[in-house]
Amino acid sequence: MSAAPGRPLVLVGLMSGTSHDGISAAVVRFIPGERDDRPLPELLSFVQLPYDDAFRARLLSAIAAPTHPGDYTRLDFELGDRLGTAAVTAIAESGLAREDVDAVASHGHTVWHDAPRATWQFGQPAAIAERTGRPVIADFRTRDVAAGGQGAPLVPIADTLLFAGPDWRALQNIGGIGNVTVVPPGGGVQGTRAFDTGPGVGVIDAVVRSLRPDLPYDVDGKLASQGSAIVSVVDAALTHAYFSAPPPKSTGRELFTPAYVADLIARCRAAQATCRDEDIVATAVELTARSIRLAFERFIPEPVADLVISGGGARNPALVRRLEMHFEQRAVRQFDDLFFDGDAKEAVAFAFLGWLHLRGLPGNVPACTGARGPRVLGTLTPA
Repeated sequence: MSAAPGRPLVLVGLMSGTSHDGISAAVVRFIPGERDDRPLPELLSFVQLPYDDAFRARLLSAIAAPTHPGDYTRLDFELGDRLGTAAVTAIAESGLAREDVDAVASHGHTVWHDAPRATWQFGQPAAIAERTGRPVIADFRTRDVAAGGQGAPLVPIADTLLFAGPDWRALQNIGGIGNVTVVPPGGGVQGTRAFDTGPGVGVIDAVVRSLRPDLPYDVDGKLASQGSAIVSVVDAALTHAYFSAPPPKSTGRELFTPAYVADLIARCRAAQATCRDEDIVATAVELTARSIRLAFERFIPEPVADLVISGGGARNPALVRRLEMHFEQRAVRQFDDLFFDGDAKEAVAFAFLGWLHLRGLPGNVPACTGARGPRVLGTLTPA
């Protein structure tokens, strides 16, 4: 399946991220722009379908405690059905008929990422196609990995072709994992770099759920705001080899596991006799903020004018304040203020990857993933 240039295409982008909070679905109309590879994205609708506690626990256990293959396959199909439901809901919200949608582009949910050797995303595309009646493009990461790349990050192609600014810009997503794209003035693949900076809100949320089982995350950053970070614990955490490894690089919950979170909590309590829950949460927040700053100090020499933040971490006032402190020489800006709802950004990015697939254009940035060259990403499941 391919699409000729010159007409608008409508795609649904689906994303289930490492924060394990639910599915994001965006319906996007891509209007042809002045350049063949730079359409104008028009967000028609955006919905989020949260996971119930039982399903979230199954996703988490698929990473932390692998079991029988039958459990994996059932979870794959069940997630596919949920992704299809999210797509149908978003299409209804947009006011379009399903027939008006050219394709659904699904990232699925990463269960295992061991790049550059392997990567695995759940969310059976055939189930999505059956639920929506539309063609489905999925499995975006594997071709890049097969070409020697990390398979991540993949959002940089959207960052540089859709969200560039007049000066050097850094787009920092703070989902379960933090990742940054450094975009040259005016955008363009040449000069764009990206990599995972380390933990986003994944460690923060896991710390909160461990300490306060009644809370899914630190609502409005209230716990962190009432605590004080234990600097020695953050210093020790940042000595991990990942933070000093040069890009291209990617990481995930394979590193920031429940055991990692338990060890962080134990280190906080051992370091400070009067340690409160609020101090531990503040320490997790500071770990994310400083890991982002450290990435800039070590690996981003470009004269970045502004840091544009999105993802769940951009909704955490305590984390945003720490970033503003660490980046006082740069403007820290919300993605929402420049474009559209920042929570939709990754779903829109995968809709764009689907658009690139339909146009037969590469979806990876080899300088960001380490692949041997540009590749058309994704596999197509017909309607």
